Amino acid sequence: MSTSGPDLTALVGSRICHDLISPLGAIGNGLELLGMAQPGQAGSEELSLIHQSVANANARVRFYRVAFGAADRTQKIARTELTSILRDSFTGGRIAVEQTLGDDLNRADAKLALLLVLCLETALPRGGTISVTQDGPRWHLSGTGPRVSANEVLWQSITSPVLDAHFSAAEVQFALLPAATARAGRALSVSLGESAIEIRF
Repeated sequence: MSTSGPDLTALVGSRICHDLISPLGAIGNGLELLGMAQPGQAGSEELSLIHQSVANANARVRFYRVAFGAADRTQKIARTELTSILRDSFTGGRIAVEQTLGDDLNRADAKLALLLVLCLETALPRGGTISVTQDGPRWHLSGTGPRVSANEVLWQSITSPVLDAHFSAAEVQFALLPAATARAGRALSVSLGESAIEIRF
């Protein structure tokens, strides 16, 4: 797969996420000021719901900024940033994330890992655990749960992009993975089981 020229899809993703981060931050700041101006209502159910919604949206935009945004092998992402992105994106949900990451992560690898996390999320409709481990240049991801539902055509498409696969909006990460893998200079190894999915690169 050719990776020459700009990755326009990733640039569009970066632009959208960049433009959304500021207003979300402004809403969060506004809520804090509102709580300070009206102390008696700072913990109200309505404000708490808005706070939680803004936090969730902010976490997801940060996640998408790395997963769908522009990245190359010369860029780095801090371990603390990627750790907080994974933690905040799945807090309180049906899926728990376990992670073991090193320092000075390659941003192209991080992009690849987050796209794969989105793939694993679709395979755990009843919840479960996603594990992300990085040891030097090697990454290992897994998804386990009470019911693993893996669409074999979609999963085969990430290592065999010539396959005639059809993608919905919720499955776009599968369509993006072959190009992201090539740009990162990686090769994916995927193992599908009844109770677990294992991925290495």
